[in-house]
Amino acid sequence: MSGSQGHKQDAEAPRDPVVRFKSYLHGGTSSLLSALPTVVVFPVYKIIFRQQIHNSPVHQAVGQLYKEGALRLYRGVVPPLVKGTLNGTLLFGLQDTLVHSLSRVAVPASALPALAGFGAGVVEALVFTPFERVQNVLQNSQNDSRLPTLKSVLLRLNAEPRATGFYRGFLPIAARNALGSALYFGVKGPMCAAVSGGGLSPLAASFVSGAVTSMGVSLTLYPLSVLVGNMQAKVGGDLRGARGCWTELMESRKWSIVSLYRGGTLVILRSCITWGLTTALYDRQEGRSS
Repeated sequence: MSGSQGHKQDAEAPRDPVVRFKSYLHGGTSSLLSALPTVVVFPVYKIIFRQQIHNSPVHQAVGQLYKEGALRLYRGVVPPLVKGTLNGTLLFGLQDTLVHSLSRVAVPASALPALAGFGAGVVEALVFTPFERVQNVLQNSQNDSRLPTLKSVLLRLNAEPRATGFYRGFLPIAARNALGSALYFGVKGPMCAAVSGGGLSPLAASFVSGAVTSMGVSLTLYPLSVLVGNMQAKVGGDLRGARGCWTELMESRKWSIVSLYRGGTLVILRSCITWGLTTALYDRQEGRSS
């Protein structure tokens, strides 16, 4: 998938704009289908979030959600659904566009997917940091009384300066997304080629390559996600920068890596399934349109 894909991309650099648009469409469709299970497993997201913010064990996080009741269980589900669909549209489409743009300059073909992924990840952070900020504010139960609705959260964040409002936590998000996208697009091609050599069908090979690659990326960058969650959960008050928040976070975890990765198993499992499906669906659609 990687070597032959590089030659194919060079040959197809001047492709029709309509064909270029299909990568955006396929990315959005794949992500939408993969994001639909979010509605079912959203309570798991909230358990993970509570573990990241409050450093609480699973049974305690489940107990907190049970006490809050069913009506609040799905508070904050809209932003990740919207973000998931739009995210795939932008990420896959822009990465594909950048690959074909960069193929015209002196960049090694083997480095094109990762480099294009890095650029797509930066743009992704610019576009979707506000979505993540709103989601994290909504999921923090400490905000329920003073910010009870999505509208109240939007109005409050809009009244704040961008750096402490909608774009709170932008730098760690940009680092996480850029590095994550570079690793994902750089590794999944060679991974798929290696797995295909084991006799798996193309669809199964794409799923495995997406899942395994995502597992490595999620495991490596999970601490940044914990930092982002802690930075974005609060509104107003004394808001420290990324370095100050990291120090505060590590002190609260007693500088324990095990505590820092609390909830990480669920995140990695979720990511493997989601990105495995997304990769398989996207590659399947791209194969049909080739």
